[in-house]
Amino acid sequence: MPTIALRTAAAAALTAALLTTSACSGAGTRKAPSGGAVDTKPLKWGECEAPDAAEGGGQAPPADWQCATLDVPLDYAEPEGETIPLALIRAKARKPKERIGSLVFNFGGPGGSGITTLPGAAKDYEALRARYDLVSFDPRGVGRSSPVLCENDKQLDAYYAQDSSPATPEQEKAFTDGLRTYQEACKARSGKVLPYVGTENAARDLDRIRQALGDPKLNYFGISYGTELGGVYAHLFPKNVGRAVFDAVVDPTKDSEQGALGQAKGFQLALGNWAQDCVDRGEKCRLQGTTAKEIEANVVKLQKDLAVKPIPGIGDRMLTETMATNGIAQALYSKELWPLLEQGLDEADGGQGQLLMALSDALNGREQNGRYSNIGAANTAINCADSKDRYSLEDTKAKLPEFRKASPVFGDFLGWALMGCTGWPVAGAWQTPDVSAPGSAPILVIGNTGDPATPYEGAKRMAERLGKGVGVELTYKGQGHGAYNSGDPCVQRAVNAYLLEGKVPGANAVCTAGAGNDEGAVPPSGTTPPGQV
Repeated sequence: MPTIALRTAAAAALTAALLTTSACSGAGTRKAPSGGAVDTKPLKWGECEAPDAAEGGGQAPPADWQCATLDVPLDYAEPEGETIPLALIRAKARKPKERIGSLVFNFGGPGGSGITTLPGAAKDYEALRARYDLVSFDPRGVGRSSPVLCENDKQLDAYYAQDSSPATPEQEKAFTDGLRTYQEACKARSGKVLPYVGTENAARDLDRIRQALGDPKLNYFGISYGTELGGVYAHLFPKNVGRAVFDAVVDPTKDSEQGALGQAKGFQLALGNWAQDCVDRGEKCRLQGTTAKEIEANVVKLQKDLAVKPIPGIGDRMLTETMATNGIAQALYSKELWPLLEQGLDEADGGQGQLLMALSDALNGREQNGRYSNIGAANTAINCADSKDRYSLEDTKAKLPEFRKASPVFGDFLGWALMGCTGWPVAGAWQTPDVSAPGSAPILVIGNTGDPATPYEGAKRMAERLGKGVGVELTYKGQGHGAYNSGDPCVQRAVNAYLLEGKVPGANAVCTAGAGNDEGAVPPSGTTPPGQV
């Protein structure tokens, strides 16, 4: 059933305006150019069309943005065979005489559309655009790049409303039947691409993108899942890494169970921080409860009430326990959304579920017109192509007590989500990804102590696994998913100094939210080694 996927700070910021995404369409595979060779000609940049349905729809980017398509092998084991198109977007550097090269973004998910996200988030990267072309793309299986398609919009409305924390044999059967039906739809509509949408193939695509851009090194900004993709790229192509930043870091040492348990703890921590903030505001907090624990207990009570009796949501849809939980999770991705969570819970307590449903819709990629992007389908397909883990019903039920202990609010849902790949038609590639990258240029790895989706500890482990002299850790003591897009001047100063000047932060660098422009990171201690851009 629906799971709390990895999302980005940029996506959460869009939710603040209650912008959502839309439904499924897109290109499939196509034959390689004559002779079977992959097209390695320079990219033909042209005017951008509005994002298509699978990317989330919306308006076309501003006129100064350009789009292109790159053909890559469907199966890298047969590089001369069939190809699929990757959709790319860029905004050229504002100071061409000082241009460093391209800076390629992946905003996470997995399953997020770079074509849609980068133009919407570009204001956060204006300092970097001075000397870089800002570039992003729809990874394979996503948006305009041979999207994975599963159920239709009407079916997805029912799927995302179903009980994702079954408590009776009847509910368990409905849960597993729903999973099976969803997976069968994915196989029927997208079976051809499902074996090839994993992260290793996406990392190989990144190197094709680098070559097509004409860059000797890949300068890269990965957020959330984008850090895992970047780590795998660094492992495969360490000598091709230029200046790279990993923000909101996925822990490469955890398997799917450990990762889900970490998320349960992370979201519970973030919920407690939000609840304490509400308490600290005294009478200005509109929720009942004089302590954070009392507010959290009221959230649990609301969940139990909704499990028995859903309340009116948007249109003729009813807000279920599952949808409410997804909405709560979405609001914890950014501190800017905390007021919406407070308002949504207050309204739900009064029998109105519109705001929590809008937040849930944003998490699931549903636009106001009822259409879905393919982020949910792509998320499942990529995760299942990567992870070998397949949990039976009995395995899952045995693990639930540990999940419930980790989080009274999110534990059940993340525990049951372990079955998301059970029965998937494609076997997974690994238990955990290999991100060791000896010989790579330094990679700046940023961990946020209050991050709900990618807990802080993952940054240290990523830095360690990248290897000595490669992973350089920066700690951000803040809230929300990610650090750079929080607007914290200390974080942005450290990242910009590396990407623009090659200056690496010193050991044990720390930025503290609200500390101001004159406090924060340890002064830069060095520059990128000779020969790196």
